[in-house]
Amino acid sequence: MKNTPEIKPFRLAKYFAVASFIVFLLSSIPFAAFISKKANDDLVLNYKNYAQEVSENINHQLLINFYIPVWNEYRVIRLSIKPQMELLDEVVKKATKSLNVDLVNIYSPEEGIIVYSTDPSLIREQTEKTEGYLKALKGEISIQLVTGENSLWGMGIGVIGGQKNVKTYIPLIGEEMILGIIELVIDMTHQYNSIIKRQYTTFGVFIIIMVIIFITMLLIVRKAEKIIEHRAVEQQKLVEQLNLAERLSALGEMVAGVSHEIKNPLGIIQSTSELLNNMPDAGETHKRLSGVITEESMRLNRIVTEFLDFARPHELNIIEFDLKEVIDKNLEFLMPELKKKDISVVNNSDMRSYMIEGDQDLLHRVMMNLIINAIQATPRAGRIDINITDEKGLYKLEIRDTGNGISEDNMKKIFNPFFTTKEKGSGLGLPIVRKIIKGHGGTTDLESTEGKGSGVIICLAKRLR
Repeated sequence: MKNTPEIKPFRLAKYFAVASFIVFLLSSIPFAAFISKKANDDLVLNYKNYAQEVSENINHQLLINFYIPVWNEYRVIRLSIKPQMELLDEVVKKATKSLNVDLVNIYSPEEGIIVYSTDPSLIREQTEKTEGYLKALKGEISIQLVTGENSLWGMGIGVIGGQKNVKTYIPLIGEEMILGIIELVIDMTHQYNSIIKRQYTTFGVFIIIMVIIFITMLLIVRKAEKIIEHRAVEQQKLVEQLNLAERLSALGEMVAGVSHEIKNPLGIIQSTSELLNNMPDAGETHKRLSGVITEESMRLNRIVTEFLDFARPHELNIIEFDLKEVIDKNLEFLMPELKKKDISVVNNSDMRSYMIEGDQDLLHRVMMNLIINAIQATPRAGRIDINITDEKGLYKLEIRDTGNGISEDNMKKIFNPFFTTKEKGSGLGLPIVRKIIKGHGGTTDLESTEGKGSGVIICLAKRLR
């Protein structure tokens, strides 16, 4: 017989699902980062444009409303002169009113110190030679974002917390020289953090979508895996059935070839032993030996018959009959064996008739086989329960004994041809039962508990046609 391949769990689809999830996740993170960074860059650009407009407006207001009038009046600009400082403060505050400007500093390009600030505590402080300040000294406008935080995981996504400012340096240019450097600070912390929260939300949504996709794919893959494994099991069963069919075909040919040669001599041996047993001058020893010959020839004939039954196909002769009568006839025939072991039978099929379509002779042999098995398994003074349940469109027949039961290891092999736990059994009884019941479109199952007994459960359709 060919070896059937071992069924292994199908894992390729699961690997595909996990790999797809990782690919989707790795590709979606840069995409989400790109979208988030784009929103962040747009916000910063808008604030830079806004800062430039505000700076240019302040620059214009200072030239028109402060530097020109002061120069015309004083011919010198010195903020130590109180009226000049007051005028400068007034012009700056009017120019920045309702413009969301947090701080305005004006630097002296010669001394590099703050000569004016909306925060008086900063006046006279030395300037930091930042890149923006140095550009302003050259007459260029410089705008930069000051966050004080690194981006998340180096992907350009900001981190909530800290101050976010747009700092602008703009030169205040006179006719021939730079009169001062204006530093403008606009706080964009609230708006910036809102964008960052949106970035986090975007990431969260992407992660949730990926998890949903993964779970969906996993469920689909598991379903596909079950289908594939089921098909693999079915394929294995088909291979096993094919191997069994090949064995049975060979067995059938062999048995058919030799059964005639075996059964005829067996018949002669059996009839001769019966004649010897009935001779008037036969002694006790003579009768005992002839009885042994008769018994063994009958057993051998029964084994040959079982081989034939198992090997050849059964053609069903379908008629309608009462299943209860089949059971009653078998119990009546086996009553001597039941009385010999003092076994009681609880038969609930006595209550009514159970009409069924099927091959009466084959089902009679099934019941005979099962009841004989139950008698052999049941100890002296034991009990056999026979129960028929009328369910939708079928009968459920149960035959249970109070024997020692069957071990778990033997349960796995109990329906295998030629497997037997009996000393003189052929191992074909239950396989023949299952084959006949399967031919009727039914099922055969076995339940057993060691030390408590066993039960055969057969389900048969009431109608085959």
